[in-house]
Amino acid sequence: MKTLQGKRVLVTGGASGIGRAIAERMAAAGAILELADRNEKALDDAAEALRRSGAPVRTHVVDVTDAGQIAALRAAIHAGGGPVDVLVNNAGLVFGGAFLDVPLEQHMTTYRVNTLGLVAMTHAFLPDLVAGGDGHVVNVASASAFIGLPYGATYASSKWAVLGFSESLALEMELEGHHHVHVTAMCPSYVATGLFDGARPPVGTRLLTAERVAERTVAAVLANRPRVSMPWLAQATPVLKGVAPLRLFYRVAALLRVNTSMLHWRGRPPR
Repeated sequence: MKTLQGKRVLVTGGASGIGRAIAERMAAAGAILELADRNEKALDDAAEALRRSGAPVRTHVVDVTDAGQIAALRAAIHAGGGPVDVLVNNAGLVFGGAFLDVPLEQHMTTYRVNTLGLVAMTHAFLPDLVAGGDGHVVNVASASAFIGLPYGATYASSKWAVLGFSESLALEMELEGHHHVHVTAMCPSYVATGLFDGARPPVGTRLLTAERVAERTVAAVLANRPRVSMPWLAQATPVLKGVAPLRLFYRVAALLRVNTSMLHWRGRPPR
């Protein structure tokens, strides 16, 4: 994508955290914003702040696990200004803890929001990107998409699915001749948004800021990058995992405190 000036950008989970930071960065680049979130109060607060800075923004209270609400969202966006050019699938949640200590419904909710909701949003809005002249899908995955994560098993595996979906969709767009539609998988490590309070970054790394992730996201869209991994350890993980025997790899991961990084998680509950 050569420019975001005048492009219509839809951001799910846009009321706070990474989603709000991405919206702010997109607006600074000239985008027209469509913000979707379940939390109406937080959504209104985010929109008010964006409007004070001069950004054109509309809000939509939407649950991405509800196909009917997604269809209504698309209809509202079309009626209010036209199809989107960029879809940012950011909505997500995490329930940490030992697998058997976490209620089954919370495990299932993790998949519904992080994976199935993302797929449903893409299925609804991809036709608009294909029909347009310059489209982009951003899927917010995680550095945990590259590695097993004790005390975050369903979160990590939901993000493994997002990464696989992103790469598959990107290849499919090329095979179908839709070279104007690009897909970026964002794979950050722990971000200081409240979702991961108590989680401890691996040795040699620190908590990322939402603003830094947003900055890299916008740069990736403008450069049509298929994947962004951050920080350095997330970039190195796939390479190390590919060349080292699996047992040795996870021994090294244990020394870097990757395996216990979620042990003391106490992140905020879903809003």
